[in-house]
Amino acid sequence: MSERRRQQVADLLRDHISEIIQREMRDPRLGFVSVTRVEVSPDIRMAKVFVSVFGTEEEQRDAMVALSRATGFVRKQLGDRLEMRFVPELSFRQDRSMQHAESVARLLRQIEREDAARPITADRAEGVEP
Repeated sequence: MSERRRQQVADLLRDHISEIIQREMRDPRLGFVSVTRVEVSPDIRMAKVFVSVFGTEEEQRDAMVALSRATGFVRKQLGDRLEMRFVPELSFRQDRSMQHAESVARLLRQIEREDAARPITADRAEGVEP
């Protein structure tokens, strides 16, 4: 299968899985879950579903457990919605890229504050760091 077709299937799965999680599942542990991307295998028999979960570490763990237990339900819903020969096996993975980006942004803000708090010397005024 072409890479373009695989990406189309991945996008379709992402959209439908997002909708299923938000509208069909009534589990309160899934309140702050969003599907960030889906990667499908070349034969489209497996799909890794990456999700971003906001909340404490415990809330994130609980959400991932809830998703893992709901895999069969999600596949059944996909089967009812999509005209595919078969629905891929789903594997939910936590996407920590948003957390990583926030961590980097926090570090940059801290460096900026520390830099602003340092007294300006003649070298710094000319753009030369000590």
